[in-house]
Amino acid sequence: MPVTNEIILHSFYLFALFSAFESKDNILFIVVDDLRPALGCYKDQMAYTPNIDTLAKNSILFNNAYVQQALCAPSRNSFLTSRRPDTLHLYDFYSYWRMAAGNFTTLPQHFKENGYHTKTIGKIFHPGIASNWSDDQPYSWSEAPYHPPTQHYKQASVCPQPDGTFGRNLVCPVEVKFQPGHSLPDLQSLEEATKFLHAQSNSTLLPFFLAVGFHKPHVPLKYPTKYRELHPLDSIHLPSAHWRPSFLPTVAWNPWTDLRERDDVAALNVSFPFGPIPDNYARLVIQSYYAAVSYIDDLVGQLLSELEAAGLLNTTIILLIGDHGWSMAEHGEWSKYSNFEVSVRVPFILRVPGLTDSFKFQHKEYLSSSVLVELVDIFPTLAELAGLPIVPPLCPVNSSLVKLCTEGVSVVPVIQDAVFRKVQGIETRNRYLERKWKTGVFSQYPRPGVFPTLKPNSDKPRLKQIKIMGYSLRTLRYRYTEWALFDRQNFKPDWKYVIARELYDHQLDPAENMNVADRSFMSETVHVLSKQLRAGWRYSLPKHMLTRSN
Repeated sequence: MPVTNEIILHSFYLFALFSAFESKDNILFIVVDDLRPALGCYKDQMAYTPNIDTLAKNSILFNNAYVQQALCAPSRNSFLTSRRPDTLHLYDFYSYWRMAAGNFTTLPQHFKENGYHTKTIGKIFHPGIASNWSDDQPYSWSEAPYHPPTQHYKQASVCPQPDGTFGRNLVCPVEVKFQPGHSLPDLQSLEEATKFLHAQSNSTLLPFFLAVGFHKPHVPLKYPTKYRELHPLDSIHLPSAHWRPSFLPTVAWNPWTDLRERDDVAALNVSFPFGPIPDNYARLVIQSYYAAVSYIDDLVGQLLSELEAAGLLNTTIILLIGDHGWSMAEHGEWSKYSNFEVSVRVPFILRVPGLTDSFKFQHKEYLSSSVLVELVDIFPTLAELAGLPIVPPLCPVNSSLVKLCTEGVSVVPVIQDAVFRKVQGIETRNRYLERKWKTGVFSQYPRPGVFPTLKPNSDKPRLKQIKIMGYSLRTLRYRYTEWALFDRQNFKPDWKYVIARELYDHQLDPAENMNVADRSFMSETVHVLSKQLRAGWRYSLPKHMLTRSN
């Protein structure tokens, strides 16, 4: 058989496929606060994100990536330790996992202990007691964490009002030169990251693990005014169903208290807990969310340009994620604080030099995968891609005394499969891999009672206030949730007392507007999914992991 250029090209890709993980690449880990897949590469028609889209063209894009809890601190604690909320005993902002659950090794700590220089900029760990007031120093980082000074004004009255005064608004486009410090937190984080990369370009020291956490589009939606021009108001559309669904249990509702605390939203006099934000103002909020995302997209583009200018692009693995999603009037809700798809699904974009970026000139479509993945999968994935001597093993059932283990699974086999199929020109979805991979992924959210309340705050209850936990299972077709009484002492649900159920069929209802859990024709489906949910995450692992987990 004659040797053709195509065969040579395919052979090169296959060689890269199995050898790309041998060298010690740098790591650039980008975490964007409250970012749902509101990106062009995820086919969001209202997004303007050319820089992240370009990154995606050189990466593998995971279409079905989910967080373990839609709240900043628990989500970050989870993916940075690769343990789930029930293992960490953390569902709020007020505890440090090393004291609450165990002295668990973190993702950056593992890289640090294996010869990497680790640095954090902005919001990676949740600041405060959730990370021991130190961003988990001295365990996780090689040098002092950097927090932008202007983040001090997060709660300040700096948003221009129509009457010329300043308020604590949700919608907050600003002129940077008039802001305290003449800057914004994410601009300062970019400056610090640029300094770090320039220093690395002339260094022969250790490989680096650089984590950059951008604060926007987290509330308040404060961003330079110019980005609003990218999203004209007449291009902003509300979801087709932006009211509370008829069959939604009250325990599932989040009353978006963080928005109600803002001056502009408070002035609307929206009734608590179910009153909707008026449509005209809802469009302004959505416009500002997308503008804030475009602002971060610009900063990501500048960060990647600096990485390339420093000569580090081709030796750096890049991962970009959101720490959880954000509702924008879907179901009449806003913010996070729920188990809905819009709250727990996030972007997950992973660039592996010499591998995922080999296809940008060969294929018009993104290199992507639709298998189910979770943010607890990040730790073992990056460890394997970087060729660390130890990839965290699967945690035993009782892992409180085990420092290094994972409750996720490396997605490297998924990357290998996606690359191989691109090489072979196989563009159809890989049902075989989907069947062999995770059959379900898991999220959860706590509540203090069956009805939304301000005191205690049903969006953000403290551990001692939690009475009910909503456990949610997402399969390729369904989302199934059970709200059960919760044992705060043992961190377990009492399945004998299920308060409410939700079932959404994504084949027919991708927006999750119709809860069909009580429909008689779905009873068998409810039975099967309930059994899978209660069995827990171990029994939904890829088939090759099941034996190892028992």
